[in-house]
Amino acid sequence: MVKLLYGAGLRSAECLRLRVKDIDFPQNQLVVRDSEGMKDRVTVLPESIKEPRTGNPVRFHLHESGLQKAVHAAVHLAGILKHVNCHCFRHPFATHLLENGYDIRTVQELLGHKNVSTTMIYTHVLNRGGKGVRSPLDSRDRLTNHDKLQ
Repeated sequence: MVKLLYGAGLRSAECLRLRVKDIDFPQNQLVVRDSEGMKDRVTVLPESIKEPRTGNPVRFHLHESGLQKAVHAAVHLAGILKHVNCHCFRHPFATHLLENGYDIRTVQELLGHKNVSTTMIYTHVLNRGGKGVRSPLDSRDRLTNHDKLQ
């Protein structure tokens, strides 16, 4: 379930409400049914969602407290001293998508945010200054034949 929290950017309640019919393995998509009054949305399905003992897709329900306890136990075993909860996995999902060049509207849709300003919170970590920008001229594969002749 933690793989879904990070790999699909789900909230813990959304993850716990998933049903088998919400999973589209051929398209690598999940239908997320949002309790916050928003319409259903589609997000990515991480390829590594399998039950560890059998290798089969997971098909059982878990209470939210069980998921939270599992996350806290894993954090303790890993020796992580910072406060970590289930919601913390949504933030790197959004940040990594933005770092990999996905546009803000796509990330907004995947996270199920009503307003893009909520998604914009994740852009503060992308401030790389001038050294993080690459000139379009440096990308040779984008040059046209006309540009190559001049």
